[in-house]
Amino acid sequence: MNIPDIFGWCGVCFGVSISIPQLLKSLRNKSTKGISIKTYQLILLTASCYMIKSIDIGEPIFIVSNCITLSLALTMLFLFKKYNK
Repeated sequence: MNIPDIFGWCGVCFGVSISIPQLLKSLRNKSTKGISIKTYQLILLTASCYMIKSIDIGEPIFIVSNCITLSLALTMLFLFKKYNK
């Protein structure tokens, strides 16, 4: 593994860690109050576009990162639906 790959995987860890606290807080409080659904809709759209490009270029770091981002965004959107009835 070379230095750019190490920085890439660190970026994946840092990027994923941004959404996890919000997800955990929403699960604990059983609420998505104060969170923008449009933000997560845009994250989903952005990660979907990046995923297509990542697969096209065959870059594992970006594929993993976008898979995780898509999963987190979909989970948050599910929580919006579940808690905002």
